[in-house]
Parts: sequence; C-alpha cells; structure tokens
Amino acid sequence: MFIECFTNNGKPYLRLARSVRVTNKAGQKVSQKQPVFNIGPLSRFDDGQPDYVERLKKSFKAGNPLIPALLPYCSEERPVETYRFSIQEGSPDCFGHPKLFSHLLLERILEELGIMNLFASYKGFTKLEYDVYGFFKLLVFGRLLNPASKCATVRQNDDYYEPILKDFNPDNVYDTLSFIAENKDRIIRRMNTNLVKKAGRSPQVIYYDVTNFYFEIEDADEDILDEEGNIIEKGQRKFGVCKEERHQPIVQMGLLMDDDGIPIAIESFPGNTLDHLTLRPALKNSVDDLDFSRFILIADRGICNYINLLHVLDAGNGYIVSKSLLKSPQKEQQWAYKDEGYTVVSPDFKYKSRVMKRTVKDENGNSRTVEEQVVVYWSRRFEERSIAENKKFLDFLEKLVNSPRNFRITALESKKLRKFMKKDYVNEKTGEVMNSSDIKTFIDFDKVKEYRKSMGYYQIVSSELTMPPREIIDKYHGLTQIEDQFRVMKGELETRPIYVRTPEHVDAHLLICMISLVLMRIIQKKIRDLGESDRKDVYWNVGMSGDRIQKALNKWKVDALPDDLYRFMDIDDPDLALILKAFSIDIPLKLYRKAELRTIKTGTEVFK
Repeated sequence: MFIECFTNNGKPYLRLARSVRVTNKAGQKVSQKQPVFNIGPLSRFDDGQPDYVERLKKSFKAGNPLIPALLPYCSEERPVETYRFSIQEGSPDCFGHPKLFSHLLLERILEELGIMNLFASYKGFTKLEYDVYGFFKLLVFGRLLNPASKCATVRQNDDYYEPILKDFNPDNVYDTLSFIAENKDRIIRRMNTNLVKKAGRSPQVIYYDVTNFYFEIEDADEDILDEEGNIIEKGQRKFGVCKEERHQPIVQMGLLMDDDGIPIAIESFPGNTLDHLTLRPALKNSVDDLDFSRFILIADRGICNYINLLHVLDAGNGYIVSKSLLKSPQKEQQWAYKDEGYTVVSPDFKYKSRVMKRTVKDENGNSRTVEEQVVVYWSRRFEERSIAENKKFLDFLEKLVNSPRNFRITALESKKLRKFMKKDYVNEKTGEVMNSSDIKTFIDFDKVKEYRKSMGYYQIVSSELTMPPREIIDKYHGLTQIEDQFRVMKGELETRPIYVRTPEHVDAHLLICMISLVLMRIIQKKIRDLGESDRKDVYWNVGMSGDRIQKALNKWKVDALPDDLYRFMDIDDPDLALILKAFSIDIPLKLYRKAELRTIKTGTEVFK
C-alpha cells in the first residue's frame, strides 16, 4: 500500500491505495491502482513544514504515520521502535512539566463551528493588531477547563502544550471582550449555521428558560436619563428576584436550547426584568431568522403569557407550556379536580385533556382567538414532593387553626399567608412580629383547602391539538435539560459571581460561558451516541457529567522528553479514554514527535 496525492476539482486530496493485478480486455495481466482509504484534503493535515507529503509517505513506510488514522494499515511486521535518550543529573529535563493537550480537541470543535474563520475575517477587516482569536480561545478553554478571572485565565497561557498567545499584552483581554460583545450576534449565527449544515440540527422542540447571576457589589446600576427624565439606557446590574436568594444586584439571562441539549443562543437583560418579558426579544434576536423548520417551544409558566405565545404561533411554530392551575378560572379548576374523564395509568398517575378556545390579546391590544389542548395530570410523586417542600408551612397552618395562641407569627410567615388572606381584611404589618390570634380571622381557609387539594396536579397547555396527551407531558418534562445546563453554568463553569462591570463585557462573559457549554454538550452528545453512557436520566441522556468531563480533559497532558520526544499522561484514564473513543482519536502506546502531535487534532472527527 502507498499514499498518493491527487487533485479533485482543483483541490489536493490524500488517499491510501494499493496495486493489484487485473486482466485487461486483451487478456493481459496489468497493474492497477485500487483506493483503500480516503484520507481527506491535504489542507486538513499539512503542518506547514516543507515536503509534508514526502514525510507522510516515509512515516507510513516506517510504521509511524504522521496521520494516526493510517496506523491500522501499517504492516504488522514493522519493527518496534526502541527509544534511547539520556538525562544527566542536574539537567532541567530531570523534572517533568506536563502541559495540557486537551485544548486541541476543543480547538477542533471551534473550527468545525466556524468560529476560527469568523474571527480571521473580522480581524483582517478591522485590522486588529493583537491576537483576538488567541485571547478568545484562552477565555473559552479556561472557562471549561479551569474557570478563573479574566486576568488569571490569561496567565494560564503557559499551561498549554505550545502556548496559545505569543508576545502579547495581557490588557488586550478586555479589548477581546469588547470585540466579542460587538460581534455576539454574528458568532451565535455562525455557530448555529454550522450546526445545521454539519450536525444536521433541525430541532423539533426548543426549550427556553431564564436564570440570573449575581455580582458581588452592593449598589445597583442607575439608569441613564435625559434632561426630561426619560430613560436613555437602563442599568444592567439591578436588584431582582435572585434564584439563589442573594440580596445582591443580578443580571437576567434567557437561554434557548435544542432537543439535544445544545444551546442555541443567550440573551441578557437587566436584573429587574420580569421573566415573561424576556421571551419575545430572545426569539426575535436569535431564533426567528434561523433556518429552522417548524419547532415547538417549551417553557414554564413563569415565562409564557398569550402575547408571547401568539408571537410563537405567528412565526409558524407551536408551544407546550405549563399554566398555573390555582390561577385558572374556577370552572377550569373544577374540571381538573373532577374524577370524570381521567385515564388512569396506575394508582400513582392519571391524566386527561380537552381542546378549548380562548379569547386573548396580542402585543397591540387586539383580541385574538386561540385554540389549544389543555392537559391536566396528577402524579403521586409530584404530590409527595409538593407536600415535603411545603411541610413546614402546612404544619404552621394546622397549628394556627388548632391552637392560635400558642405561638407567634414572624414576618416571613406573614408574607406566605398573604395569598390566603380574605380580600376584605388586608394586613400590611409584614415587617413585624404579630400575635397569631390577631391573624386567624383574616385567613380564608377555603383558599387553604384549595391550595392543599391542588398538590399533585399539574396543568399544561399546547397548540398541538392532535398530539397525544402523554407525548405532550413527556415533551414538557424535557425542560429538565435546560435546568441541568443552568446547574453546569453555575457549577463547573463558575459563571457567577460576575466580576466584569460594563454591559458589553457582561454580555461577552455570558457568551463565553455559553460557548463553553456548547463544547461540553457536543462532547456529551458524542459520548452518548457511542451507546456506552453510564448515566441515563428519566427524560434524557447526558452521556457523562460535566464535572467528570472537566476532570478527564485536565488529565490529558503531554510531557516533553529529550530528543524531541513526547509522552502522554494518564491516557488510560477511563473517562478520558471514553472521550477519545467518541471522537475516534487513537493514541497508540508509543512516544511521539512534534509532527505526530499536530496530526492528532487534524484527524479528529467532530461531526460525521
């Protein structure tokens, strides 16, 4: 077998071929080339050094091909290489300095997402003098592998095999943040375009949810006003309802995610923005113009109102969203609680559905009629969880009824009681301790009874009139995927607290975190597609936890030895081995030369 370089449509390609003897029309035996393995375009593997093709041919003959994918085709009878080198006492080579090698996998994914070409084109257009793509890679790799401040991330430059930046000014990291913020929409669009073209992304459902991230500052940003007091620009770091119950300024972030759990886009909003006000801007900015076929938006009840849902319908898409049963009209609640019409799956689960027409208003105040399927289900597991979560408060209500004079009501308990107060008696003393006997007559215990009865019931509404109710329920439960991504962002990726200050840099920081999450999710999907995943959740398969991926990638290091030889570290780690297998990366038991190390990245398969 031999390697040859041939031209196809004017572009050089590499392939492995062999000579075979065939009989021609004249009955003569002649030699003919037969392709064995199409290696790929030369540009993917060329290391930029002279005579690459000749060196590749020699390495293949020697049994140590520069392209690892060729190793199985090497002769099994090739001589085993013996390594000989010496290290003298007192030499710096006595101490090893392993360097991270895993970033080459991450860099290959970025290339397939089109990010490298995007940065290269804009750098040339803007004539930037610093390595903006190098800083970008440092920020993304650092966020995924070893999260730290922006300055500390730049100091990680020497932790990588072949430093990413050379002759740089550390302060340019903040210029890079500005560049990322300015080109945020282009970066998101480029990633999504390549995921559609190369990974075949065409989501049947898109999940949306909102979380927030806090800043370790005391005061919120002030709005910028004109001379007449009108808001010119809203402050971004505002006090709002913090998901982590911190009394610190926050920023809201809306995340859109496909049915593989891979983020589509993020949008940031001032911390005091209500959740339901974030959906339409997020869709308009990031999804409406993408080349997606019809999808179903799935979100929770805190985000969706009919103004938002009409926007989804008008774009030709559908929705599945939860809706508060306690806030529904009394007739709808009565229908939900009646036993008639339920399909009983087991003693622990039942459901029923019906199609209803509603008159609602759009964003212009015009009345519209929508037809939707209403699905209500009862789950014993959901009921038990609700009771457990509210046990302390339910016990408190019971004590209030049975022995109101034996305890006192705190301000927190008074706040919880508000939704059970009779409308005729509104007590505004929420900031002080009050005697329970003064409160009891204000409580509407019919509302308490309804509240207790609602536990275990859940209501979902959908534009999909013919979709089976069980399928609607199952699709809605997939929303747990996006909640898991929030946990990863706040856990492994350490998105908060946010230390950058300006709105542009906050946007850039969140985008960097999102891109890091995209890389992690692609790795998880590749592991899942192997069929060897060890974690299977009820609604989706994560492949491998983010924490384990992070630890495994940090073990993938290479150590320099004398005579230009390199040795991989911990390559037999089970998690790392699974990641390498997912990307068809084969690391034979041998020492490597620098040229061989380069081919590992070029031969990595991201999207088949």
